[in-house]
Amino acid sequence: MDQPILSIIVPCYNSADYLDRCVQSLLAGNHNVELLLVDDGSTDTTPQLVDQYQSKYPNRVKAIHQPNGGHGQAINTGLANATGVYLKVVDSDDWLDAAALDQMMSFLSKTVDQGNLMDMVIANFVFDKQGSSHKKVMSYPQLPTDRVFGWEDVRFPFGKYLLMHSVIYRTAMVRDEAKLQLPKHTFYVDNIYVFTPMIYVRKMYYLNINLYHYFLGRDDQSVNDSVMISRADQQLKVNRIMLHFFVQHPELDKRLKAYLSKYLQIITTITSVLLIEQNTKSSLQAKKDLWHEIKDLDRKLYHHFRHSSFGVAVNLPGKVGRKMTVGTYRMAEKLYGFE
Repeated sequence: MDQPILSIIVPCYNSADYLDRCVQSLLAGNHNVELLLVDDGSTDTTPQLVDQYQSKYPNRVKAIHQPNGGHGQAINTGLANATGVYLKVVDSDDWLDAAALDQMMSFLSKTVDQGNLMDMVIANFVFDKQGSSHKKVMSYPQLPTDRVFGWEDVRFPFGKYLLMHSVIYRTAMVRDEAKLQLPKHTFYVDNIYVFTPMIYVRKMYYLNINLYHYFLGRDDQSVNDSVMISRADQQLKVNRIMLHFFVQHPELDKRLKAYLSKYLQIITTITSVLLIEQNTKSSLQAKKDLWHEIKDLDRKLYHHFRHSSFGVAVNLPGKVGRKMTVGTYRMAEKLYGFE
């Protein structure tokens, strides 16, 4: 086919039980979509499945196999092989709504036809929690609709930020301008994915449609509370990458800098709470070291973080203080929705 409008990267690791729901949602309709199924060294039947999809849909599906490198490396591989004008990542246990995908593809196609490409297109996503009849929708009423906008129009309140599920990027921006490369064998790299390319984003558009279904409910899921606590070191690694990136780019648009600062503050809060919940001598020391590192790198940023309500809350002293920290965070998690 001609150059696809949209490349969709699907990182696949032992995804055999739920991959079909994802793939069928992405193939629904006659979309100008390139599907990159990246088998990340799976040990179940995922490698055979992705090959079968490629055999059945040779003009629409590329099966790519790599040694296990983690979610980030699968995205790196997909990005290197993507030929679409735009790019989206869809996790293999998630899916896209067919009607919303039709609307999105119509919009993206129009931007290509008119030669008016966006750097980033934003849509809503749905927290599709297993067993829950009420599906929480993450929308962005703060953003302008039906027009192109820039960072000067972005005024997110604290606790509101873009997730990987929300965004579609211009492929050339991510690959050639941002030169995005995510770390191997690291969880939670989706935060880097929606943080570091933002400094290259100028033209944005928001479609108020519920496109992405973010499945929640598997016991081994990376966002499961107990799993996150056990992987606090991974969260810390991602936090430090984001921190260093932020301080290395001091000359940013005022609104963009404010947005990235708020996002980094949330990530630092989450990291601090997870290290407190891990509750080992080394994890508590790692939390102290992180805050010292922020202070050493950027005193102004440190004072802004440290004297905020969240900065105070995650640095309460002693066992009682740490217990209060976790309780306060859990309430804030429900209030702000940064799960």
